[in-house]
Amino acid sequence: MTKTTDPFARRKPRYAIVASRFNQTITDQLLLGARRALAEQGVEAEQIHCVWVPGAFEIPLVCKQLMAAGDYAAIIALGAVIRGATSHFDYVAGECARGLAQLNLRGDIPIIFGVLTTDTAAQARHRADPKAANKGADFAVAAVDMVGVLQDL
Repeated sequence: MTKTTDPFARRKPRYAIVASRFNQTITDQLLLGARRALAEQGVEAEQIHCVWVPGAFEIPLVCKQLMAAGDYAAIIALGAVIRGATSHFDYVAGECARGLAQLNLRGDIPIIFGVLTTDTAAQARHRADPKAANKGADFAVAAVDMVGVLQDL
């Protein structure tokens, strides 16, 4: 009998969600949508681990630590960066996206970029609306899809 080196061969894949507390009314809705969609995809609650961080800028560091742990098949990064009157939006959104992109290219598991970057709070609320097209659900479906794609390679 050959020994497998696949860490997910004997257990169901686990998913990590890293969510930003900044604009938490938005991220709470994204998280709800993600959890629901994961459940619809057959992922059980005990397969999901959620970590809260202060803001979107902090998301990449926590994703890096979760990747290093080796316990997850995918990570979903959730946040909401809303444009304001200063250039702060550009720095936070840009560096969060860059950090997650770099991790995606260096790692072996997908990190789904679920950070809304909107011009207004109304746009963010619309994208997180559980009665409309909740993007949190879309991000979760993308995570499950990417796990399947990578398993098939």
